[in-house]
Amino acid sequence: MSTFELMWRITSEDENKNIKGFLHEKEISKTSLTDIKFKGGFIAVNGNEQTVRYTLKEGDILTIGFPEEIPSDGIKGEELPLNILYEDDFLLVVNKPAGISTIPSREHPAGSLANALIGYYQQIGLNATTHIVTRLDRDTSGIVLVAKHRHIHHLFSKQQKAGMINREYEAIAEGLLTEDYGVIRQPIARKKDSIIEREVNPEGQYACTHYEVIRKYRDFTHIKLRLETGRTHQIRVHMSYLGHPLLGDELYGGKLELLSHQALHCSRISFVHPMTEERLTFMQDLPDDLRKILLEGG
Repeated sequence: MSTFELMWRITSEDENKNIKGFLHEKEISKTSLTDIKFKGGFIAVNGNEQTVRYTLKEGDILTIGFPEEIPSDGIKGEELPLNILYEDDFLLVVNKPAGISTIPSREHPAGSLANALIGYYQQIGLNATTHIVTRLDRDTSGIVLVAKHRHIHHLFSKQQKAGMINREYEAIAEGLLTEDYGVIRQPIARKKDSIIEREVNPEGQYACTHYEVIRKYRDFTHIKLRLETGRTHQIRVHMSYLGHPLLGDELYGGKLELLSHQALHCSRISFVHPMTEERLTFMQDLPDDLRKILLEGG
């Protein structure tokens, strides 16, 4: 089974730095360094193990190996279909269908995307637990970004806080929106009498959703959305607040005649690769059930 390693050839720019300072500049966290020291990782220069006090010289090859990751006992590997849009040594971009949970829950303890990922890792010989960067609701389809290693997840978390991971959604909202463009800035909080449901509430957390009309149909509107914040159920709550709940979204007032789950799909993601620093963008068309509604919508 493979473990995760990073390697650098030291240039004149980094000569005379100690390993600890160099790794700090490379965003290796203190927690990771502690794990490397006490949980089975290693730090080596030119093939020889060293401590973080070692002073680097130009031409040195610095390698760090992270401790083996042990999957959680609560997430068992399962052989499930996995629609991989992109994969390299550091990350995966996958397309999740509606009806599949991102992670196991009490109501759905198996059959999740996380179970499928662990099963896939076992097939390819990767020692890792699941590090899902961008989650989707069970009944929302579309693109999910996954880090293969804890350190990569750490780097993506910093990107998220800096607003560098951008996602766009497509949805079908009931009724005809009067404005072709709009911004919804309304705070969201959990409903006091519900574990699941959220609502617009002045005591809630700031939430901002941008929307754009793609096309208006007889009884509904196809829209594109972009989030500035990532509150639970944000798009669903904001569209319901506007008086245009998503088709099939029974929880927030949507009708079920055309669809049995919310008509929401993550269609685009853009992020900076944490290792190559290249900006990558991926897109995924609407699933068949949503496209059928639009084709028949007139």
